[in-house]
Amino acid sequence: MRPLPRWTRAAALPVLLLALAACARHGDSAADAGGSAEAAVASPEGAFLAYEHDVQVQLEAAQIAPRIQQVAQACQSAKFGDCAVLQVDQRSSGDQPSGEVKVRIAPKGTEPLIAMAGAGGTLQSRNTRAEDLAQQVADTALTRARLEKEHARLLSYQDRKDLKIEDLMAITTRLSEIEAGVEQASKEAAQQRRRIDTQLLTIHFDTTSGQRSRSEIGEALSESGSILSTSIAFLIRAAAALLPVGVLAVIVAWGVRALWRRRRRRLPPNP
Repeated sequence: MRPLPRWTRAAALPVLLLALAACARHGDSAADAGGSAEAAVASPEGAFLAYEHDVQVQLEAAQIAPRIQQVAQACQSAKFGDCAVLQVDQRSSGDQPSGEVKVRIAPKGTEPLIAMAGAGGTLQSRNTRAEDLAQQVADTALTRARLEKEHARLLSYQDRKDLKIEDLMAITTRLSEIEAGVEQASKEAAQQRRRIDTQLLTIHFDTTSGQRSRSEIGEALSESGSILSTSIAFLIRAAAALLPVGVLAVIVAWGVRALWRRRRRRLPPNP
């Protein structure tokens, strides 16, 4: 083959560079899209957002029970970060097993745990929502600061030498109330911080639509015998219940007919 002229190679070089640049931009955009998908469920710096995720996964019936145990064990062993199992529900209904796992997990472990749950199956749906706790956090902090300030002021009054006994008892009672209020505010603050620092993830497991259809047909066939026997039993009961009524109706009809014939015999013939 004869080599290309020098001017042809020179003209093709910019085209090749443009193509490589386009491929690079495409790869970067795909990477950015993947990164933005994970960043979309991460709380921004300084925000007070409590995230919750509901995920629906479809698997083959035989995979559901082992997958539920696998997800629960991965959480308990902190495979993807700090995690606490809140609920494990496994239901077996014929050929349609189902279940769910609810966990509270560190944000970085949410996506890996969802990927593990849906491996080999179908991620049917996913719902992510966030509750803004900024106002609740501010109110709790303000309440705690106010109580602590009042506690310090009452302690200074308690040290006065000219304090009466009844005043001292009132201050002591109020100090106990304030300490209980501070403890409650601390618990609320810890719970709010826990909801912000972790995410609530609920994974629902169900069989595939094809298996559900086959299972429903199988259940209908298996139930057809019982339905038929139930219908026959109903007809037998109905016949047994109506038999006395039918016999009585026949007797009454026979009696009425007999009276009618006797009456016709007594009537004189028409001239």
